[in-house]
Amino acid sequence: MENIPPPAQELAMIDQELVRLDTRRGQLLARRAQLVSLLARSAPPPWPYARPVPPGPRPTPAPRSAGEIPPPSAQNALLALGGVLLTVAAIAFTLVSWGQLSVGSRAAVLTVITVLALTVPAVLLRRGLASTAEAVAAFGLALMVLDAYALHEVALPRTDGLRYAAGATAVLAALWAGYGSALDRLRLPLPIAVVTAQLPLFLGSLAVEASALTTAWALLVTAALDTALALRLKPGSVRSFAIVAACVTSGAALLTGGWLSVAAGTPLAAAGPGALLLAAAALALFAAWRTSRMAPVCAGAAGLAAVAAAGGAVRTAVPDGWAVLGYLLCGVALLTVVRTRLPHAVVRGLAGAAGAVGAASVLWTLPALAVVLLGALSRVTAIWTGAPSGARAAFGVDLPWAGQPTAPLVLLIAAGVAAGAYRLPPGAPDSADGGRQWRVPVLCGAVVLGWATVLVAPPTLDLGYPAAVAAPLALTAALLAVVVPTVVVRPRAAMGTAVTITALVCALAGSVSVSLLSLATRTATVTTLAALCALFTGAAVAGETVRARGAAAGTQAASRPSPTVRALLACVAVGYATALVAAACPAIGLPAERTAVALLAVPGAVALLGARLRRHPVAPPIELASAGAAVLAVVLASGRAPVLALVLALCGVIAAGTAVRTERRRVAGYAATALFVLATWVRLASSGVAAPEAYTLPVTLPALAVGLLRRRRAPEASSWTAYGPGLAATLLPSLLAVWGDPGWPRPLLLGLAALALTLTGARLRLQAPLVLGGAVLALDALHELAPYVAQLVGVLPRWLPPALAGLLLLAVGATYEQRLREARRLRGTLGRMR
Repeated sequence: MENIPPPAQELAMIDQELVRLDTRRGQLLARRAQLVSLLARSAPPPWPYARPVPPGPRPTPAPRSAGEIPPPSAQNALLALGGVLLTVAAIAFTLVSWGQLSVGSRAAVLTVITVLALTVPAVLLRRGLASTAEAVAAFGLALMVLDAYALHEVALPRTDGLRYAAGATAVLAALWAGYGSALDRLRLPLPIAVVTAQLPLFLGSLAVEASALTTAWALLVTAALDTALALRLKPGSVRSFAIVAACVTSGAALLTGGWLSVAAGTPLAAAGPGALLLAAAALALFAAWRTSRMAPVCAGAAGLAAVAAAGGAVRTAVPDGWAVLGYLLCGVALLTVVRTRLPHAVVRGLAGAAGAVGAASVLWTLPALAVVLLGALSRVTAIWTGAPSGARAAFGVDLPWAGQPTAPLVLLIAAGVAAGAYRLPPGAPDSADGGRQWRVPVLCGAVVLGWATVLVAPPTLDLGYPAAVAAPLALTAALLAVVVPTVVVRPRAAMGTAVTITALVCALAGSVSVSLLSLATRTATVTTLAALCALFTGAAVAGETVRARGAAAGTQAASRPSPTVRALLACVAVGYATALVAAACPAIGLPAERTAVALLAVPGAVALLGARLRRHPVAPPIELASAGAAVLAVVLASGRAPVLALVLALCGVIAAGTAVRTERRRVAGYAATALFVLATWVRLASSGVAAPEAYTLPVTLPALAVGLLRRRRAPEASSWTAYGPGLAATLLPSLLAVWGDPGWPRPLLLGLAALALTLTGARLRLQAPLVLGGAVLALDALHELAPYVAQLVGVLPRWLPPALAGLLLLAVGATYEQRLREARRLRGTLGRMR
């Protein structure tokens, strides 16, 4: 096989390529030498460029072990350690050895050391030793602090410490700022200068023993200087330090101003903190206007500060309990910026601040709402004890309602704000992202807040007990109208689902609360439960009507409300119908047994409705819900056995009627059979019947009938599956009763029945009747013959039983093979049976 290209030609090509590479390498080395010499003339190069790399292959660096420190990290660690040691030595010199020198010697030593420590970094930077320069500069900065301390101890010992510290930090901050600007390649002096600049005004206010308000002003002025510095600098570490410092100082000023505003007792006392908060708001708004990344945060802080200032002034002028409303109104006034032409980020921040104020106001009303929802549970222990004197007494929980007189108004305003936010057009400034996601939770919040307003209003205003019951009922009706709208609207699917679920949850919670609250009187209980039953039934029916009309019209309303919502509405309606019957019967004086019978009207009506609904998705849930009414009826009737038997029989009738439907035949059929059997047993037990056959035959006969039908449909089915359970249900209890019965009729009848079963199984070749009948017949015969056998054994000599046993064993052993063949033949015969 020939190579393509030939070997000689390929060798020539390789040689030409190597020559070309050598030529190119020479050109690159020459150019590199020119660049190195050019850099050497302009400035001292870093270490990697100070030594030209000789031509030829470069040596491979030796691998570094796992525990070896990289060279830059080792260098930084050594430099930091050296700087710390020098600083410690300088501190020790200043504090310990200072008194051993004269005044001139002290000045000379400190001056020389400080000047050297601040001058050496410039030389080191020119030589490219940046890390060493940073370490020496840090040592120099520490020396300047020691110089200031030494100056105070020697030259100005009588000067106040705080005053001197305020002036010293100002001078040091200025000197370090100038030093860092002169040596801009150093990274440490400027950030230290920014941090130190936070202290002069604060320490100065402490030195003059200024008030908390004056100290807050000092912090705010410092924050303003930090903000100006941060806006002027380019992105970097210094700007980051300035931003953090501005946040810390302004936050401290805001907290101080807010605390002073809340603690103020008069409008004049609130004016000073208000002015501070307004100044802080102006500063934050200016920062939000000038920056982009932190604009929402700064604008939010500005909005909160403005609300705190205005609300603090309002709080001092209104009665107790109205302050929250004042803050909320200030927050609502802040929302007017939504319609302005401010930058979107600023508007979002201000709107967020207003939302935070509204959320805090709503949280203030939560105790009242919790009492309304949970306080009704106290009526469970005081059912039908009489109407309370008022709405507050109806809940049975002591709450300082006088401290929350504006809770309904706060919730109403919050609901109105949420509804107004929902109505904002998509192009509103606060929706600069173009999305509508925020509208769904806003609308749901409006629904919840409106619901809470109506619930809290009666106890807050201390209305009468009828108003406390009527208001939640009307509210439940309104919410169900939202769940199942009579006018078909075409909203977004996600928004419609969220609002529907929210309204449904509120309606359920309100209905449970009002149903418990109505337990004070019989009339209120029956009326409330009837109204709730009608409301939820109407909502379920209206939902189905809307779905059917929408399906006929071909609109999207065919999917509203969803099957899950309709099923839940129907189940709640069934539950309230059960509660209505359970409350109405005792209200008219019926005992518990008759109430149990009356409760079966609910599952009966549901069974009739299920026959109409058939495979509708709502049918299974309401049938399960109606089963709860049947269980309650059984519990109420458990006190009297005849009534319990009647209730069980009626439940069986209802289940049998349900089993007529094809889709419910199996489950309902089994349930009906079990209920009829239980009803029979309870009735027999109440009548004093002790014969086990009276209890087992009602089980055996239906079981045998079902087995017969199964064998007709599936002839290959085993007789044990078809007839075994039914036969065993009667034969085994009867056999146990025979062994404890001294009479002769029961053993005789059982023996005849077992003989008939045995012959029937042998005739029809059915294994279960043959085996069960034969076994019971043998045991029954043994029971009857046992006394005579015992008497015979007592009469015979004692040696005769062992002799007969020995003869029997000899006979079996002699015919063992034949008996084994007969046993195998019998096993095969039984195995061929079904």
